[in-house]
Amino acid sequence: MRRCPGERFSDSGVHRYAARWAQAVARPGCAPASAAERQRLLLVLTVRLARAAVAEPFVAEPAYAVGQAMVDGDLVDPGAVDWSVRSLADEFPALVLEPAPPESMLTSRIPALQGALAAGFAQALRQRTFDEQERVAQAAWTARDRVELALRESETRFRAVFVDVAIGIGIAGIDGQIIDVNRSFAELLGYRVPELRELNVSSLFYSDDATGMWELYQDLIAGRKDAVRVEKRYRRKDGSAVWTDLAVSLVRHDDGRPRFTVAVVEDITERRELQQRLRHQASHDPLTGLPNRALFFDRLAEVFAGAQPDDRVGLCFLDLDGFKAINDSLGHDLGDRLLVAVARRLADCVAGQGHLLARMGGDEFVILITRNAGCRAVRAVAEAALAVVAEPVRIGEHELSVTASIGIVAGPIAATAASELIKAADVTLYWAKAEGRGRWATYDPERRAREQARSAMVVALSGALERDEFTVDYQPIVTLADGQICAAEALVRWQHPERGLLGPDEFIGLSEETGLIVELGRWVLTRACEAASRWLRDFPDARLVVSVNLAARQAGDPSIVATVSEVLRRTGLPAELLQLELTESAVMAIGGEPLPALRRLAALGVRLAIDDFGTGYSNLAYLRRLPIHGLKLAGPFVDGIRSSDRQGLVDGRIVDALVRLAHALGLSVTAEAVETVGQADQLRALGCDAAQGRYFGAPAPESEITRYLTTRADDRRKPVA
Repeated sequence: MRRCPGERFSDSGVHRYAARWAQAVARPGCAPASAAERQRLLLVLTVRLARAAVAEPFVAEPAYAVGQAMVDGDLVDPGAVDWSVRSLADEFPALVLEPAPPESMLTSRIPALQGALAAGFAQALRQRTFDEQERVAQAAWTARDRVELALRESETRFRAVFVDVAIGIGIAGIDGQIIDVNRSFAELLGYRVPELRELNVSSLFYSDDATGMWELYQDLIAGRKDAVRVEKRYRRKDGSAVWTDLAVSLVRHDDGRPRFTVAVVEDITERRELQQRLRHQASHDPLTGLPNRALFFDRLAEVFAGAQPDDRVGLCFLDLDGFKAINDSLGHDLGDRLLVAVARRLADCVAGQGHLLARMGGDEFVILITRNAGCRAVRAVAEAALAVVAEPVRIGEHELSVTASIGIVAGPIAATAASELIKAADVTLYWAKAEGRGRWATYDPERRAREQARSAMVVALSGALERDEFTVDYQPIVTLADGQICAAEALVRWQHPERGLLGPDEFIGLSEETGLIVELGRWVLTRACEAASRWLRDFPDARLVVSVNLAARQAGDPSIVATVSEVLRRTGLPAELLQLELTESAVMAIGGEPLPALRRLAALGVRLAIDDFGTGYSNLAYLRRLPIHGLKLAGPFVDGIRSSDRQGLVDGRIVDALVRLAHALGLSVTAEAVETVGQADQLRALGCDAAQGRYFGAPAPESEITRYLTTRADDRRKPVA
């Protein structure tokens, strides 16, 4: 077989697997007639399975066709399909797929291929059986005609067909009394032929089947049906059950009146047991034996479909903490044994309570609670589950201690949907892990709404620059000595399409988390320098400094110096008219040592200032090592000095000490959040150099600063009286 480009499986592994498959399904008399033909067929089927396993997108239908091809190739021995299904999980990934398949493939694709192969095999086998039964039934109907002819012409010819045929045939009167059966029928039920002739067919049915079978007989006798075909249990003489494919036909008199019935039966017990095994394998986890994801969702759908208005449902979504580390350090075999032990403990924990425990995949389990599913009861189940999981597990020479995290959801079925229940449980499990693991967390719709709103904000933020939704306002900074504006702080605003105008406190944190702060910061820096350049051009005597905030991620960006240099070059703004503000927390988060980038920025002539001084580490030692030019006192200090109580006096002394320290280091001091004239006067008395706040002016568009500068220029040009 030639492999197509891009297909990720091993040619040699395909041949080895096909050879193993051929050896496993070999039996005397099995077609194809030769081992070579059988191996060629299985080689083709192996390639189909390999291509299906690695195909994108993944579909399981090729495995269904493989199951049908096995039946078409007469590989119908129960052991053949049993090996074929099991080996898909046991040997197929290791021999055929390369590189080694990810765990997600083993827990999703392989079970799907197993189920599809089994389904295709069962369907093809059923159809083949039906076809054979049709042929047998046709032979039986022919035999019926021959019986009627034999009664008139040759009883010998009828007996040749009736007695010696390998399939069971029985004849009964319209009252159900057995008239005659052949040897195959008798052997099927463990009776002798004379014994069966003494019985009524109803005595051979199980009590729970008898009513339905008698109704079918009544339909035949009444002429509403000429034939019926069902799968039915018979009771053998020893009391055991045998499943049969039963076809019953009505034989009429010449005038159309019912005369007797002819039943043709075939033993399908082994086939039915195989179907049940395959059905169980398709709905249960092969490692732990627990119901799998598919069965869980089927059961959940049934619960919601049959719920009464007041019914409640609860869900415990459990995930082992640190299971990957156990797999990586001790191996997957030990990890699997641990999962089996945990599954057994959880099953014992919920046994007898009517809860469904299922393995969702990997190290995830779920407990579905439909009885007494109040919040308290569901929490009790979660606490019991955490307790049994936390007990040490002895596996070989290893004693393992693991914990689990559980997300709990409980509430009225009418108030939610199955899909929403699963989403809520998944989110709550994440909360439990984030809060420290080894615990449970309960779903909180308000918290979820906040997180969704935050996620929506992150999504909207990523495209806000492209949609030109940001604006920059400027807050004046004045010199306290003369009250004249000396600088303006650039403050970005977001014109959100749904929430309106948002201040930086509502989105700057998100932009730092997502990394957008670098791009957004470059945009703000460009706009601020363009504005300052226009002010310098129109009001050269003012020489207004523009102050721009610099986030920690921006300061750590390798291209920050090149970015600032390029913006200054392109806008024509002198470097000394640009001030960059960093919080002391941001500086310390980067390492606390003077950053080379900051030194290069200072070398350009750019002013550097520590913003919100006093709210972070307040480590005064680094002030003399950083290439900074000024401090901006945090608002809480300024707010405190207007009070006349003891705390106000303390804050005043702190401000006085900070101003003196800054001046001793050659740094200017700007006070933030100045709201009153009293604060301004006290700051002036303490020697503070500059201030900003609503007392001097709230953040406003560039045009407001321009208007102020225009008014001041006009006042200066007026002649002195």
